[in-house]
Amino acid sequence: MNTPTVTAPVLVVEDDPHLAAGVLENLRAEGYEVSAASDGEQALAWLSGNACALILLDVMLPGIDGLAVCRALRAQGNNTPVLFLTARGDPADRVRGLQAGGDDYLAKPFHLQELLLRVRAILRRWEWYRGAAAASGAQVLLFGGNEVDFRSFRGRSWNGEAQELTEKEAMILKVLAGHAGEIVSREDLLERVWGYDVFPSTRTVDNFILRLRKRFERDPANPQHFQTVWGVGYRFNGDAAP
Repeated sequence: MNTPTVTAPVLVVEDDPHLAAGVLENLRAEGYEVSAASDGEQALAWLSGNACALILLDVMLPGIDGLAVCRALRAQGNNTPVLFLTARGDPADRVRGLQAGGDDYLAKPFHLQELLLRVRAILRRWEWYRGAAAASGAQVLLFGGNEVDFRSFRGRSWNGEAQELTEKEAMILKVLAGHAGEIVSREDLLERVWGYDVFPSTRTVDNFILRLRKRFERDPANPQHFQTVWGVGYRFNGDAAP
């Protein structure tokens, strides 16, 4: 692998000292700057005064577990991508990690090579997201009385209600808005936003579209902006009349 360019460290939050040491060693060997925490409280304390590019977060931590750590970060407006590491790998646990604001999910035991590939994929997708927003010049999206700032993940819906988007909601909206009026398949959204299908089915994308509709549609049951093209995917219509 080529040595990555990372401007902020990767934080590894893992209470198993042997696993943590192995992960840290391999990340350093790949050229990443790394920091470590052994529990949720230590992680939150570190993150209160430091920035990082990615958090590798064990779910089963003593005290505050990884899901609670991620939820706390999202509530604070911290959108740093999170890769969950956990001994639980069934679909229900993956969905819980997603709902908590996680970016990806890797079940133990895992191959270190797969971990490194996922780390690179997450950072590459974030580089794309930031670059796409900067290149288009459209850092703020206006549609149907709604407003979304792609830099801060904050927005305001048509009724004046403030909205705090997750990173995945913002990325999906960015892809759809970049292809306004066109059909974007669920598979294309998975590839662009996750890099591969890490979840059981394309229902993952459907759930995110439902969340975007609840945030920004005047009548979510009869959407005007996030339209389903049955059997294919979705079409974003930013010019729909309020």
